Amino acid sequence: MAILTGKGTLIASILAALGASVCCVGPLVLLALGIGGAWIGNLTAMEPYRPIFIALTLLFLSLAFRRLYLAPQVCVPGTLCADASTLRRQRITFWIVVALLLGLLSIPLFAPLFY
Repeated sequence: MAILTGKGTLIASILAALGASVCCVGPLVLLALGIGGAWIGNLTAMEPYRPIFIALTLLFLSLAFRRLYLAPQVCVPGTLCADASTLRRQRITFWIVVALLLGLLSIPLFAPLFY
């Protein structure tokens, strides 16, 4: 399962969060572009799958957290993973992605305020 190592967990969690919020982000983007109409209400076909995508997002984020903070790093001296600044950059990137994904997952809560 090579996707669950390295950047794969963060990319998978981003894709799952996009799937979770597509039901509300799509109509919101169209309305922001000035495209409107009663047919926009039909764009919520993915809403029944939202809990599954949210669960996948949280699963992949927890796997990335486990890899960065709980799993021991086994690195050969002289490689990139042996450098402490690499791990620090990965952790900073992780928390930026977490903040962005939580914002993306909360869009359906705030979207009705805009239309």
